[in-house]
Amino acid sequence: MTLRAALHTYVLESRELLEEMERALLSSGGAGAVHAVFRAVHTIKGSAGLFGLDHVVDFAHVVESVLDEVRGAALALDAELVALLLSCRDHLAALVDGAIDGLRGGAGGADASLAARGGPLLARLRVHLGRPGAEDAAPAGHAAPPGPAAPPAAEAAVRRWHISLRFGVDALRNGMDPLAFIRYLGRLGTVTGVATLDDAMPEPAAMDPESCYLGFEIAFQGGADRAAIEGVFDFVREDCAIRILGPDCGPDDYAALLDGPPEEAARLREALARCGGLAAAELAESAGVARPERGGRAPRPAPAPSAPDGSWTALAVPEPEQAAAPRESRSIRVDADKLDHLINLIGELVIAGASASVAAGRARDAELRERNATLAALVEQVRDSALQLRMVKIGATFSRFQRVVHDVSRETGKDIGLVVQGGDTELDKTVVERIGDPLTHLVRNAIDHGIEGAELRAARGKPARGTVRLNAYHESGSIVIEVGDDGGGLDRDRILAKAVERGLVEPERRLSDGEIHALVFEPGFSTAAAVTNLSGRGVGMDVVKRGIAELRGEVAIASEEGVGTTVTVRLPLTLAIIDGFLVAAGGSMFVIPLDTIEECLAFNDAEAGRDYTDLRGQVLPFARLRALFALDGEPSRRESLVVVRHEGRRVGLVVDTLLGEFQTVIKPLGKLFGQVRCVSGATVLGSGEVALILDMPALLATLARPGQPVPAIEEPQCQHH
Repeated sequence: MTLRAALHTYVLESRELLEEMERALLSSGGAGAVHAVFRAVHTIKGSAGLFGLDHVVDFAHVVESVLDEVRGAALALDAELVALLLSCRDHLAALVDGAIDGLRGGAGGADASLAARGGPLLARLRVHLGRPGAEDAAPAGHAAPPGPAAPPAAEAAVRRWHISLRFGVDALRNGMDPLAFIRYLGRLGTVTGVATLDDAMPEPAAMDPESCYLGFEIAFQGGADRAAIEGVFDFVREDCAIRILGPDCGPDDYAALLDGPPEEAARLREALARCGGLAAAELAESAGVARPERGGRAPRPAPAPSAPDGSWTALAVPEPEQAAAPRESRSIRVDADKLDHLINLIGELVIAGASASVAAGRARDAELRERNATLAALVEQVRDSALQLRMVKIGATFSRFQRVVHDVSRETGKDIGLVVQGGDTELDKTVVERIGDPLTHLVRNAIDHGIEGAELRAARGKPARGTVRLNAYHESGSIVIEVGDDGGGLDRDRILAKAVERGLVEPERRLSDGEIHALVFEPGFSTAAAVTNLSGRGVGMDVVKRGIAELRGEVAIASEEGVGTTVTVRLPLTLAIIDGFLVAAGGSMFVIPLDTIEECLAFNDAEAGRDYTDLRGQVLPFARLRALFALDGEPSRRESLVVVRHEGRRVGLVVDTLLGEFQTVIKPLGKLFGQVRCVSGATVLGSGEVALILDMPALLATLARPGQPVPAIEEPQCQHH
């Protein structure tokens, strides 16, 4: 792995840790949440030191010091401190994201304006530490130790330690720099001596240049405690064996260090002499401590349990020839661009498969048709598996709004909680990425416009704490996301008056509640009495509707004055490939999403003069695709009726021919056809022809307003793939 790749991995992992930190701060998990936040900052800080990101280390060091005070109950984690730590989390995210711009972003590589924005945060953190003028961060240009902060100099006496360190064979492969840990140790005190051991080195012919065979004997003195020293090696614990002998260790501990075959003990004594630890070893020899008999050569210290007083720690590292197989990982990271490229290729494979099916049908070869049917089934399985790779749970997106609710509640002075349901609902990652901003607008509007102040809620008999609800579920091949609140609801009369004032509605026109509620999506429309940081400028809801429309979705509002409002967003599960049903009308091909179709029936010509039919005792309205799209030509002698259902509404579509199920690769129509209603895209058939994909929500809405016919369009003539 290159350093750039390792840095990219660090950035990705740090983002995940920062998300965990935010969730923990916004939760009411008590001590467990505090420890989770501390671990996140501690890990980001230590890993940043490995890459020389000193500006990240310096800032995280102060945050970590405050969290350490909270862990020790010296500070209370109140609302003010939570808000400060959330701001620090945002700044850490900015620092980490900026690290990818350079391989070494130390003091010289850090963006000056970004570093300056951290100054006020550091000042506020130091106030909580009780040292408003102290420089808690490490000096610029030097990495702070990745372990816990050392105790103040006034409290810590200089103590002498001996560290026996052996790295595992995979340390280098895992991106660890053995010397970096010794340098970090020097930040806690003074490394008075280092002796390098190569006793694990095999014969030259058997040596692997990517393996690590190094060991170190280190003499160290300073005011750090054992936890701080152990913290230096937190990120290499799985790849090393370490013994820490402190000032409280006795002859038994040093005797155990020298325990081994004579030739190994001699080499170790020589190393101790070089690093300055020989006096302690000789003390153990002169004490005549008995050693258990051992046989065989053991180049690394054998793991042993810690002494009752915690005098030393040993971490097991297996011998190279006895090393267990690495644990199999159940997941891997895949670059999103690679996944998108795979989906595009599968889309082209589906089109090519359809073309092969057409050719096989023309060839009238039974064996070829059978083989092609098998191939088509496999292509369908590959398609479904590939699309499943892009499906992610929406819960991760919903969790972001805990922060939005927290921040906006503080800004508006309201007490508001967030209730999340349906977090396990899955949809395409592209939809998840692009739905975040529209949902943010809806949540902020629910808090600012929807939920009343505490006094008004009390007067209406509501609890003082308002609630914003997020819910997601699948319905008819779509995903439905609901953003609701228990606020005052939309003021119907006020919205209508504003619309009349702006000329959007004629004064004498009578509108339904749904039509009045839909007016809030008009560009520039706002009923806010004053402009605030959150609302009042008429920007927001029209952006929501436009963003959802770009995802081939739709949005609707249901509101009851004094009770609350629910905004319902309906989106397709995927933007790439769907199961469709191919029909023909007037010589043109159309695709109906398969999940909206209930059944197909023969159509009776005797009913041609009506726009409804009797379907097993129930009235079913229907429309002819020929009439909807102004298609020329005479209808076929035997027409068919396709019964479709959407959002609880059922209608029929009269078509000339039923052509069967079809794997539909969705192609956008482009800007030229952007204003055409009832069409959501196009697809290329196996014959090379283009078929239009019907937008069922828009089609049903148009059928509900017979006075607004669908504009006639000509089918695109392009036949390229």
